[in-house]
Amino acid sequence: MDLGLMGRRAFVAASSQGLGYACARSLAREGVAVTLNGRDEVKLAAAVEQLRGEVPESRVDWVAADLTTSEGIAAIVAAVPAVDILVTNNAGPAPGCLDDWDPDALIGALRANMIPAVELMRAYIPGMRERRFGRIVNITSAMVKSPAYDMGLSTSARAALTAISKSISNDVVADNVTVNNLLPERFDTPRQDFMAERMMAAQGIDRDEARRRIASTIAAGRLGRPEEFGDACAFLCSAQSGYVSGQNLQLDGGSYRGIV
Repeated sequence: MDLGLMGRRAFVAASSQGLGYACARSLAREGVAVTLNGRDEVKLAAAVEQLRGEVPESRVDWVAADLTTSEGIAAIVAAVPAVDILVTNNAGPAPGCLDDWDPDALIGALRANMIPAVELMRAYIPGMRERRFGRIVNITSAMVKSPAYDMGLSTSARAALTAISKSISNDVVADNVTVNNLLPERFDTPRQDFMAERMMAAQGIDRDEARRRIASTIAAGRLGRPEEFGDACAFLCSAQSGYVSGQNLQLDGGSYRGIV
């Protein structure tokens, strides 16, 4: 299927690795000019070269900036003043418990996992509406629908983003600007490496066993592949997806137990 994205421009936040990089790669394969983002310039430059190698015809730029600061957002918008596609993303806070969630932690989670996405939407949506094409995809979490206790801090900030994104989607869809959320669970990315290391330390097991136990929590019996996630993102950004907005698409290997 031709997704109708040839010649479009995208900014993908926090995309030097993991699911952000997977989305950038899938978009680049569809002929989208992609700008990657991260805080580590060396790591980001390596990701750009990797993507250029994987997709030889791709047009890839990058901007090193910290999404959690006003200076970082300003640098992004200055480097990439207009886009057709915005993919928001950022690493979540570490697992914890109620004793850890003081006001500073709560505000920090919002600054990482809600506020940057809204700031980028504020910057880019006016141009999208004027051009009558825009696709916004927020990478949130499957736990927005099925929270786990130790991930409550991350889930609360992402749920706030979900709520405001739904509100925004209602206003902009008439101008062919869509806002949707991808809800991942257990993809084979550096995040799962971190979770495996945490399990290894807590339970005294090796890496293979930690990964096996993590995969066993998924109905499909395996971790998700990043390219599966990236391709789902590309479809939500496609010309054909203009009638899909305000939605939460779970990519969780069939693990969610609810109906809606």
